[in-house]
Amino acid sequence: MIKNYFLIAIRSFRRNKAFALINILGLSIGLSAALVIYLIVHHELNYETHWKDKDRIYRVVSNMHFPDQDFKNSGVPGPMPQAMRKDIPGIEESTWFWVQDECKVTLPINSEKPVVFKKQDKIVLADEHYFRLFPYQWIAGSPETALNAPQKVVLTESRAKQYFPGLQPNAVIGQVLTYDDSLSAMVSGIVMDIQEVTDFTFREFISIATFSEALKEHGIEEWGSVSSASQFFIKLDKETSPKKIDAKFPAFRKAHSQPNDYLTTEHFLQPLLDIHFNQDFDNFDQRLGHKPTLYGLLAVGVFLLILGCINFINLTTAQATQRAKEIGIRKTMGSSRWHLILQFLSETLLITLLATVVSIVLTPLILKIFSDFIPEGLHFDFQEQPGLFLFIPILLLIVSFASGFYPALVLSKYKPVTVLKNVVHTNSAASRKAWVRKSLTVSQFVIAQFFIIATVVVAKQISFTLNKDLGFRKEAIINFTVPYSDDHHDIKKFVLQEKLKSIPEIQKISLAGSPPSSSSISIQSMKFIKDGKEIETSVEIKQADTNYIKLYNMKLVAGRNLEQSDTLREYLVNESLVKFLGYRDPSEIIGKGIEAGKFKIPIVGVLADVHTKSLHEVIHPVAFKCQASGHRTFHIALKPADGKNTWATGIAKMQTAWKELYPEDEFKYSFLDESIAKFYKKEQDTARLLNWCTCLSILISCLGLLGLVIYTTNQRTKEIGVRKVLGASIAQIVSLISKDFMRLVILAFVITVPLAWLAMHDWLENFAYRTNISWWVFVISGFLMCLIALLVLSIQTIRSARANPVKALRTE
Repeated sequence: MIKNYFLIAIRSFRRNKAFALINILGLSIGLSAALVIYLIVHHELNYETHWKDKDRIYRVVSNMHFPDQDFKNSGVPGPMPQAMRKDIPGIEESTWFWVQDECKVTLPINSEKPVVFKKQDKIVLADEHYFRLFPYQWIAGSPETALNAPQKVVLTESRAKQYFPGLQPNAVIGQVLTYDDSLSAMVSGIVMDIQEVTDFTFREFISIATFSEALKEHGIEEWGSVSSASQFFIKLDKETSPKKIDAKFPAFRKAHSQPNDYLTTEHFLQPLLDIHFNQDFDNFDQRLGHKPTLYGLLAVGVFLLILGCINFINLTTAQATQRAKEIGIRKTMGSSRWHLILQFLSETLLITLLATVVSIVLTPLILKIFSDFIPEGLHFDFQEQPGLFLFIPILLLIVSFASGFYPALVLSKYKPVTVLKNVVHTNSAASRKAWVRKSLTVSQFVIAQFFIIATVVVAKQISFTLNKDLGFRKEAIINFTVPYSDDHHDIKKFVLQEKLKSIPEIQKISLAGSPPSSSSISIQSMKFIKDGKEIETSVEIKQADTNYIKLYNMKLVAGRNLEQSDTLREYLVNESLVKFLGYRDPSEIIGKGIEAGKFKIPIVGVLADVHTKSLHEVIHPVAFKCQASGHRTFHIALKPADGKNTWATGIAKMQTAWKELYPEDEFKYSFLDESIAKFYKKEQDTARLLNWCTCLSILISCLGLLGLVIYTTNQRTKEIGVRKVLGASIAQIVSLISKDFMRLVILAFVITVPLAWLAMHDWLENFAYRTNISWWVFVISGFLMCLIALLVLSIQTIRSARANPVKALRTE
């Protein structure tokens, strides 16, 4: 019987090739989107799920309270791990490690010229407990002794092969590596690289005791110093809850507070499985996940599947009368209603199966198109992702049932007597006005128009953020940073500065700290005495020299510019700080002193507010200072490009000057406007996703509309012929057939407008500075959808209206 069902289904497809093709295409688009979204969501939600006892592992994090804001940090003070092990019960295991910056690694292999790796990353300085809390698979060495003393290092298999190609793991044990030409460590173990999805992508584990002296420069012995590089993980015993540990932190911190602590720091536990998604803390400089985006992707996948299912339901129910006689004969021959339902569901299953095959072929192509949006390492592979063997059949069955069950009920309810007397055809006019089909069509266009409006609003906000005046010049400026030197009077950077001055393509040069708008942040608590009252606030600190203000065309509203100095002598502050301190006239604050630590520093000038962060955040108090000895970042304003002076020529000359002074270091530069644009990568990714979703939803909706128009014009062939004979023009006939469908599109627009406004208004709330949702956004979106629908309708209606009426009237 099952075989018979599928044979009948194949015959039905042959008779209705256009409708079958539309259904397959619509469903395959929805299924492809569902597959890609499943891969992304499955990948993101699998971070850190492979660790043993993952539900009992937590990271200790910090929240530093400044006078008017909090600053969250994923690190802990250096003395804290040992103190917690001693003072707080309920901790089964713990590990403290330091995430190391890039290192120069030298392999003094027995040769005259050692092998040098200039910049090696993914290195951590770990204590002897690391591999007890995070168990790896060991190839050589022992986890008990691998990091229990200074001058020891454990490598992953990939890093061992990079350093010692051709050597077996046991032969690598005992080899010596030198870090930054100062510290050496002997290889004490080789572990397998983690194959599962994780943010713990470290490849080199050096015993933390090896760098004990070097870490002292980072304040590792001070309770008041918190660095995100200092990571402390604990595993609680089975009887201890995280709330119990959190409750102990206030008293613990108070017991270890110092008399000169100028800010309050609290600590709490962050679950291991939360690390990849929590936007408040970093995850070892890896890409953070974003759960709202995942939920948005799931919604998109559901919408596209719904669109495909609506197409199928509309086209199948529209063709119901064409199969009425078949149904009547089957019922007369003894078929029950449930047999007919199974017949029609089998047809749906076959179409969905064909659409699934098409979607499997399309999925790798979609992943390639979105390669810069999709997480690195994500790909479509049944062998590595066995969950697909379960997901695809479940998806296939759900879509088949959702698409086919209602049409099956409609088709199977016909009564044999009515059908065989041909009475069913008298209801064709009513069927054209069926409220279910119209409701589903409206739903399709509601989704499509929602995507259009969302796309326009997101594009408008991105354009606003990228073109808004930030209070400083950002065009034609490049930045690059010289290598760090312990010598604050490093002469090389000043020599480079003199060399750059001779390059004609350069307009201005500044040697300072980070650009005005940067992801790097330095915050300091400051006190100000006004009318005998102490005012304390947190202030963002920016390093600048005299040329910095001029190069970035920052507006000085009171006082004077900074003077060049190797030591801190004066501050420039922004208008936000002036207003916070209660001054209406910026000139009133000139000459006043502001306390930073033990010193009282005079304010010599006030700058107009500039955006130092993305437009998601409001402008906070900022102070600019000059301490030239510590400046390492060059800011280069380029002259306008012309036939003689080009930016490429100027950059090439800068690189030549760089290589003369830093031959072993790569010349890396960035354009400031491009760096600022990266602040909004998430929004740009959202825009790309919406563009594709809009195109796909419009395509699916228009395919369904085209199918309904084809069916309608076929049903009204004689009516069209009679109207032409009676003198109706092509335009009148096209208008007659199209107006019912256009009413549905307009109704969908009316329903969509308030829904889209609410959703996009909520999205824009994420920005402190945002564009308006203008009335023309809705007008353009509605006009665009009506125009597209009208073009699709015209494809078939004009063709039908131009047909020879004689042929139409001869049809039976």
